Amino acid sequence: MRAKDIRERKGDDEPLTMLTAYDAPTAAVLEEAGVEMLLVGDSVGNLRLGYDSTIPVTVDQIASHTAAVARASDEAMVVADMPFLSFGADPDEAVEHAGRMLKEANADAVKIESGPHTVELTRRLTQLGVPVQAHLGLTPQHENETGLFRQGTEESAAKQILDLAHKHERAGAFSLVLEHVPANVARQVTEAISIPTIGIGAGPDCDGQVLTVDEVIGLSESAAPFSEVFGDVRGEMRSAVESYVAAVESGEFPADDHSHYEDDIDDLH
Repeated sequence: MRAKDIRERKGDDEPLTMLTAYDAPTAAVLEEAGVEMLLVGDSVGNLRLGYDSTIPVTVDQIASHTAAVARASDEAMVVADMPFLSFGADPDEAVEHAGRMLKEANADAVKIESGPHTVELTRRLTQLGVPVQAHLGLTPQHENETGLFRQGTEESAAKQILDLAHKHERAGAFSLVLEHVPANVARQVTEAISIPTIGIGAGPDCDGQVLTVDEVIGLSESAAPFSEVFGDVRGEMRSAVESYVAAVESGEFPADDHSHYEDDIDDLH
């Protein structure tokens, strides 16, 4: 699936589906289940790498995880999340970092936490052939400035989101993530622009939805208030590991079925 395919899904009766993926086995399962876009999010920092936030995640780390996801994906679009300070300072370096995700990690597109400072970068990248997914509302890379709170709750802030949505649309973004904004704001932005909106904590009226896979499958210890847990992978993992520990401690594992013997090698000492 390519950016053109996603753009053409604007206004479809069937919403787009997107989940985060950080490794090849997970990516394979998500694609088998019908997920259309796999986001290699900088959330890998706090969900896989043990960081307290997304801020420490590097370009190398995103590239490595993106390559793993891409190797396991045939049909789903793979979107690489550009990490903190990989863009916004030196425009040429930003282009190099984004281009690396396509050239080396085999991503289909990049996602950029957007603002007034990313409009020209979005235009330049799309002109160079790098599809860009914009991201407005709650932008975790700005948590030290804005905090992790719902955005667009005042009229002026909502108008700024709408204005930036139009600017990134005109700059060439093929879709727009709206995170943790009031549902009625997301609905108006969705109606106002010609590219698909992908909501996360933004209500039911977006053109698609995205969540972290850890929350969906029940791997996280907790879930965001706007999320939903659809399984209990954490519980299943704990149960399986507890059974393994008990089997080893009791001597039940490994049994003869798990062992191989050579009849001619019995007198080594």
